[in-house]
Amino acid sequence: MSTVIEQPVEARLVAAAPRMPNIPATLHYDRRDPFAVRMTFPAPATLEGVDVCWTFARDLLAAGLHDVEGHGDVRVRPYGYDRTVLEFRAPEGTAVIHVHSSEIRRFLRATRDLVPAGREHLQLDLDHGLAELMRDA
Repeated sequence: MSTVIEQPVEARLVAAAPRMPNIPATLHYDRRDPFAVRMTFPAPATLEGVDVCWTFARDLLAAGLHDVEGHGDVRVRPYGYDRTVLEFRAPEGTAVIHVHSSEIRRFLRATRDLVPAGREHLQLDLDHGLAELMRDA
């Protein structure tokens, strides 16, 4: 069984970025980092001209389908019938994108099939992590 889920999504850029109103972004989930999801944007869609990856909580993405969620650099909220707004803030500027909520729900379903909500802690190898920290001390 695979430990990684990757799902392309079509993101519609609505604020503060160059030239591309629609962006082919990718959502990632890795069972080895069970609390997090990543969203990657291709180089042509970024101010820096390099791929940009944002990492944030899977729970934030799920909660943002239903209500305004997030503080700081990543915020998520519902918008209309089948859209979800993701807002990414960095010193260089702010990007606001719309993604079909159905695509996010499909992605979250796949992540929960891999690691059910509330069972993330079972994926963590605390002994290995502690050994890595102690080795460097």
